[in-house]
Amino acid sequence: MALFFLSRPSDLPLARDPSARFLVWITALMVFLATLALAGAMMVSEMAQRWDSGLAGGLTVQIAPLPGGAAAPLDERVEAALTVLRSSPGVKTARALTSADTARLLEPWLGPEAADPLLPMPRLIDVTTDGPVDVPGLAQHLKSAAPGAILDDHAVWLADLRSFTGAVHLAALGLVGLIGGAGVMSVIFSVRAGLAIHRHVVELLHLMGATDRYIARQFERHVVGLSLRGGMVGLALALATLAGVHHASRGLRASLLPDLTLAPWQWAALALVPLAAALLALATARWTVLRRLESLP
Repeated sequence: MALFFLSRPSDLPLARDPSARFLVWITALMVFLATLALAGAMMVSEMAQRWDSGLAGGLTVQIAPLPGGAAAPLDERVEAALTVLRSSPGVKTARALTSADTARLLEPWLGPEAADPLLPMPRLIDVTTDGPVDVPGLAQHLKSAAPGAILDDHAVWLADLRSFTGAVHLAALGLVGLIGGAGVMSVIFSVRAGLAIHRHVVELLHLMGATDRYIARQFERHVVGLSLRGGMVGLALALATLAGVHHASRGLRASLLPDLTLAPWQWAALALVPLAAALLALATARWTVLRRLESLP
């Protein structure tokens, strides 16, 4: 596509216009920002889908250690909680995590000290459901049978997570829309500047019989060529930034940061951003030129 637009001869010396360099760099900046915004939205969406699929329909029970003599031993309270859970309607399975399992979950935050047997650690019970569960009633029953038990309903904060990802998507779309609007204004400025600079040449072409559509194609090829050049620069910078962020994230603990990799189809979608910018520039240039030429004699 770029070779097609750049190889066609032009009757207007648009390549020497001062606005040409401006349009290349503003397009590069817009493609860079749009690519990063879309990549961020994709990463957040993938993270939310993984958490949703892994935690939907689940509950977690936390049983904290209590001061000596205040309640039954921790292991007895865990067994009491398991008995309540396994006899509750809607509960499919209930499995108590071992102290080693809990230590592995807390190790990214506490380090190796999480496995210290002297550290008072709560016991966790992973619960899966296969039907409706009376969460408030179950929480009350657990507190009675196992003092210190806290029931965490995943559906509550999964709903908050869905709201957050929805807000991120809207923000990303809004940012892309603003970037597209800025691109449209840049193309309009560049085309109008070219028409003003080459007004006499345009009028001469008109007198020679050139149609408005023919003149518009001169500007279309010029603007699309510049947009593709800038778009490829912006895409390269955005991909380099994403690669750098991914490389830096590999040095962090995986549980502290979501996976920042993208699927092949997502990389392909990001690669289409310069093409979308060029098509937007094409449509804008055509509309601007044809509208402007209507006022010429």
